[in-house]
Amino acid sequence: MGRIKVILKRELAGYFATPIAAVFIVIFLLLSGAFTFYLGNFFVRGQADLIPFFDFHPWLYLVLIPALAMRLWAEERKEGTIEMLLTLPVTMWEVVVGKFLAAWVFTGIALALTFPMWITVNMLGNPDNGVIVASYLGSLLMAGGFLAIGSCMSALTKNQVIAFILSVVVGLAFVLSGFPMILNLFSGWTPHFILNAVSSFSFLTHFHSISKGVLDLRDIFFFVSLIAFWLFATATIIDMKKAE
Repeated sequence: MGRIKVILKRELAGYFATPIAAVFIVIFLLLSGAFTFYLGNFFVRGQADLIPFFDFHPWLYLVLIPALAMRLWAEERKEGTIEMLLTLPVTMWEVVVGKFLAAWVFTGIALALTFPMWITVNMLGNPDNGVIVASYLGSLLMAGGFLAIGSCMSALTKNQVIAFILSVVVGLAFVLSGFPMILNLFSGWTPHFILNAVSSFSFLTHFHSISKGVLDLRDIFFFVSLIAFWLFATATIIDMKKAE
């Protein structure tokens, strides 16, 4: 854990040493506010809650998280610094987890900076703060899922643009898998359990369940296991490409 912590600090400091941190946070906060107050009709609804705010998170993450994750490994491979990184007295798994956690912590910081919205909704009414806390937790877990996918896609290529596109496509598949238009493609010719399996991979299904204030262990396990799978895939891909 000590070595993972060192890598985490190194990578996290790297975000704030460049304009990346400021640009990402500003864009995230501006889009969150615009979607909540304009597209989400926050004031027109006349309800003291943050449902419009969290409803747009999957779509924000679908674009912003791949933009953040595309540099995790693609940049290292392009600049040739990955060889130096892998010669350090750390294991492959520690490097992968450390870099992922740094990006996840950074995303958590951006998410935490939306606290004025929470304060605003409490000033306007009496929201269920337990539901809001659960929604923040679900949002952070979902962001971790997108980041883990982005990490794997970044490990596949030296080109950050390609890594971004791959991350968006794979992330979109996980978002849309619970949509009726996708399930209708399988209905009528596939068993019901397959439909349930396809639907169970949807980020929206699990995120909306958590954002209702219901902390079902199955939803938390879904995101944790998804993150573990994609990080394992990342480590495997990097190990295979070390000779390139």
